[in-house]
Amino acid sequence: MNERLKIKDWAIEDRPREKLLMKGISALSDAELIAILIGSGSRNETAVELSKRILEKTNNNLNELAKLTINDLKKEKGIGEAKAISIVAALELGRRRKLSDIINKQKITSSKDIFNIFQPILGDLPHEEFWILLLNRANKIIDKHRISQGGTSGTVIDIRIILKEAIEKLASSLIISHNHPSGNVLPSQQDKEITKKLKDAAALMDITLLDHLIVTDSSYFSFCDEGIL
Repeated sequence: MNERLKIKDWAIEDRPREKLLMKGISALSDAELIAILIGSGSRNETAVELSKRILEKTNNNLNELAKLTINDLKKEKGIGEAKAISIVAALELGRRRKLSDIINKQKITSSKDIFNIFQPILGDLPHEEFWILLLNRANKIIDKHRISQGGTSGTVIDIRIILKEAIEKLASSLIISHNHPSGNVLPSQQDKEITKKLKDAAALMDITLLDHLIVTDSSYFSFCDEGIL
């Protein structure tokens, strides 16, 4: 029986690290990049093969991979805690880089701008979170803040906490957003009720509620765009 080739036995241009140095980072596949992160495979498969197997479990979708927790990854044969942490940390850095680029643009002009801010934060979460975006009179971002974290089907929202944040930051307007881990972007009756209550309460403080976005990993629902704000 022929012995399996290890990565060190591959042609230099086929080894992930050497391939990166020779051809540049863009020449590497997702599996090869993950293989560099985890460093080694197991006795029966190379790091690249292990990475391909993990990706196949998430339909080769990095957004789906980003939803996995450290414990989820550890269930895969050949992935221990250290390797799982490396994968999760790398995906989180990518998410933060995307978010930093968007935040630096500052001004909000459409619901798509809001989605681009909150999708990296909320899109991959297995539980619900509720966030606010505080704006000045020019619709430029003052601050963003998480208000609450809940379970898979909901989270508690306290209007007083939201208004306290807005008043302390001297915001002229605010935007609220939360995610639906189920992937269904349609608002619930509770979503509609809390939006109306917050809009009315904020108006008393001369603060405008500009929009409420429900976010999933690839789409969103805008109360403003749908004319129900």
